[in-house]
Amino acid sequence: MGKIVDARGLNCPEPVIMTKKAMDEDRSIAITAIVSNETARENVSKLGRSQGYGVEVEQKGQDYYIYLSPGADNGELEKTAGDITVLVKSSLFGEGDNELGQVLMKSFLYTLNELDQQVKHMIFMNSGVRLTSEGSPVLEHLTALEAKGVEILSCGTCLDFYHLKEKLAVGKVTNMYTAMELLTNATKAITL
Repeated sequence: MGKIVDARGLNCPEPVIMTKKAMDEDRSIAITAIVSNETARENVSKLGRSQGYGVEVEQKGQDYYIYLSPGADNGELEKTAGDITVLVKSSLFGEGDNELGQVLMKSFLYTLNELDQQVKHMIFMNSGVRLTSEGSPVLEHLTALEAKGVEILSCGTCLDFYHLKEKLAVGKVTNMYTAMELLTNATKAITL
């Protein structure tokens, strides 16, 4: 018999945190997480995969049932030597003049592409998600970084807030729990 995590009516990161707590209690049992919105469905599914669980999703009415079955390795995230995670909190680089902030952000991302760097993840939060969306002046740099193996992640709550979820042009949607996990597990974290 598995464990049921009823997170209906809750917004992220609560369903993810509740599911992670259930995983931590006993990594050998199956878990069924029940959520009532697509963002929670996506985020709990990503958590399951990142933790080594098999993931199956079934929609029943308005709710999503996410069946998580434990895998052989139980998928703990590992620190990798040289693993750098960059958190981008704004569409501008630094504070001050907006025009200068845009120029500096474009220059930063261009330079990051040119360096022999070990950036593994770039997480975009708040107005930073504008950089990963249609019409962004830095899409070519972010696309090039993604092609080099950098995982580009944009906050789902932020995309929703700015009405950009359907306009995401590079990378994937993430949540606060995953972002914090990546930042705290990174060898080095850089915040812009």
